Amino acid sequence: MIDLFTDITEIANKDGNKVYDIFFGPNHPGMHGNFGYVVDMIGHSIAKARVNAGLLHRGFEKIMETNLWHQNLSLIPRICVVDPDPNEAAYCGAIEKIMGLEIPERAKFIRTITLEMSRMTSHLMGMGSVGGATGLYTVMYLMLADRDRLLDMFEWLTGGRIYHIYNIPGGVRRDLPKGWKEKLYGLMDFFESKLKEYDEILYRHPIIHKRLKGVGVITAEQAKKWGITGPNLRATGVKFDTRKAYPYAAYDQLEFDIPTEKEGDALARANLVRAEFEVTISIIRQALDKLPEGDVNIKLGNPLKFKVPEGEAYAKVESSKGEYGYYIVSTGGIKPYRVSVRGPSLPAGLFLCHKHLPGMRIDDVALWMNTLQICAPDFDR
Repeated sequence: MIDLFTDITEIANKDGNKVYDIFFGPNHPGMHGNFGYVVDMIGHSIAKARVNAGLLHRGFEKIMETNLWHQNLSLIPRICVVDPDPNEAAYCGAIEKIMGLEIPERAKFIRTITLEMSRMTSHLMGMGSVGGATGLYTVMYLMLADRDRLLDMFEWLTGGRIYHIYNIPGGVRRDLPKGWKEKLYGLMDFFESKLKEYDEILYRHPIIHKRLKGVGVITAEQAKKWGITGPNLRATGVKFDTRKAYPYAAYDQLEFDIPTEKEGDALARANLVRAEFEVTISIIRQALDKLPEGDVNIKLGNPLKFKVPEGEAYAKVESSKGEYGYYIVSTGGIKPYRVSVRGPSLPAGLFLCHKHLPGMRIDDVALWMNTLQICAPDFDR
């Protein structure tokens, strides 16, 4: 039997080119943003992987220390472009902890709704990318088109489709516009009806099962050891969700389950996202049903003169990719003294690439990245 890998290696050795580099990204369609991997190849197999952070969103944590508190609200969503709202909520949550603020009940529910909408937009892009990376372009086109419906809602509410800058210390920037709530109810009905189609063209497709099964396996013990959180952790069988364990916004007033998978591979991670679609739809409906009347923020005065009392706090939220946490130190001035961000993509994309990519084929890299839901700007923030 011919061993193609060995034959290619021997030929490469004769030519003096045993190992060659391939730059996987940012020009590769399976890569996101400026981020990329430089992979050492032997034949079609990866021998070694190195991270090229891209230097697009570099130094955000230090930049925040030079900005006014409110100026950072337009900066932090860029730490995860496809799921920006968790960064806003965690940043504001840390400030509110230092100040001892309890935001209005209506603001809590609106913040929950927008966080879940952001989660769904991220999952739609992630699973659409899985379709694109396997040649199932109908999945990619369909899910990105459906995602645009949610972006329309964000634009109506906040004025922005991608960066919303909607959460502010003390609540949210403005109340829901007239007719917005009713439109979102209808949109949740639409997405619930689409789940069957997603199953047919993606989740039950034999190509998806063949390409994802056994790729990038993570055990529960490894996930805990390496700091893997969110859906990637729950795909290993660990039933942990920050929304349940450490409730924030209005999550403690809502009923929802925490789905898990056991296999810990790319297929398990994809199936977990499918279950999370249903959870998100349920959470949004409950929040809309229970949405109280009242104020949506606490008036804190001129944002150019806004000061946070001396102190420090850590606030965390459950994003579509895992736990986002902001540790903020204030000296009582108009700017943060220190800001440190805990992002979920750094351990997944930086540490695991050295564990998983060697031995993979080049065509598995995009699938590996998309099911781990790696958010590129998290690397050089």
